[in-house]
Amino acid sequence: MEKIFEAYQRVGDYAELYDEMMTNSGVFGRAAMKIFWGLDDYSYRKFLKQTFAGIPEDFRGRLLEVPVGTGVLSLPQYEKLNGAEIFCVDLSDKMLAVAEKRAKKLNLRSVKFIQSDVIDLPFTDKFFDAVLSINGFHVFGDKVKSFEETRRVLKDDGIFCGSVYIKGENTRTDLFVEKFCEPQGFFNPPYDTAESLRRRLSEYYSKVEVSKIKSFAGFVCVR
Repeated sequence: MEKIFEAYQRVGDYAELYDEMMTNSGVFGRAAMKIFWGLDDYSYRKFLKQTFAGIPEDFRGRLLEVPVGTGVLSLPQYEKLNGAEIFCVDLSDKMLAVAEKRAKKLNLRSVKFIQSDVIDLPFTDKFFDAVLSINGFHVFGDKVKSFEETRRVLKDDGIFCGSVYIKGENTRTDLFVEKFCEPQGFFNPPYDTAESLRRRLSEYYSKVEVSKIKSFAGFVCVR
């Protein structure tokens, strides 16, 4: 866990480059997204669509996002959710600081930021109507506890959704994860395949939909 924390503290120091990759913008970001993740402009747009597929445009409930990172993908989406109460959680205080600054620029008054570990969420049982996790579960160290905690805080009939890296879809991406992301502490094995992710989610949720774009799976589950 300390290695994960230190890794994403470093990312917080280089948030602009990280955000370029996450948004598929700029020379560095577009090149990294295509070379390492196999996503061209068309595939990237599909990735975004599947990532947010579980959050209705008229969502008005209580939403947890974990981890929020710098908020570069999610916070602009929250501008549309005027009736929602949103809690953004991340382990890295530096990442949270970037996200909070972005939220202020977007004038997002209903978004709260909390530094916490996903395996010990500071919320009561069945507190949220939806839980969103964008590219989080390939980072988390204790994946079983992470799945259990995100389910614990979700109401009956609540939605669990987001995106995650899956192995076995792109050799170049898998090598990049193994040789760079893991040693740096950005990713933590073991990783699911699309099928094992579907099976795992089915152990926790009554309804499960899994889609995939290159090496990223999107999931929408109902408790």
